Amino acid sequence: MYLDSAKKQEIFAKHGKSNTDTGSPEAQIALFSYRISHLTEHLKSNKKDYNTERSLRRLVGKRRRLLDYLMDNDIERYRSIIKELGIRK
Repeated sequence: MYLDSAKKQEIFAKHGKSNTDTGSPEAQIALFSYRISHLTEHLKSNKKDYNTERSLRRLVGKRRRLLDYLMDNDIERYRSIIKELGIRK
């Protein structure tokens, strides 16, 4: 499996406040970004996998909504997570 509990713990430790901080927007955005990159690679080799394509679109929408929330409430945290993950150009 591409995303086991150890990998989740690593993502949450790096981007959240602790290993168990699963609720902060930064941790969720980081997890969604990891999943989005994995699904993107999958779709490059499986072009007709429409269920995965739909899941990818939903994840991108969820990440977009979290980023919008973070931008509205705390612009500095938004800028730091964007820079850290390299989402924007």
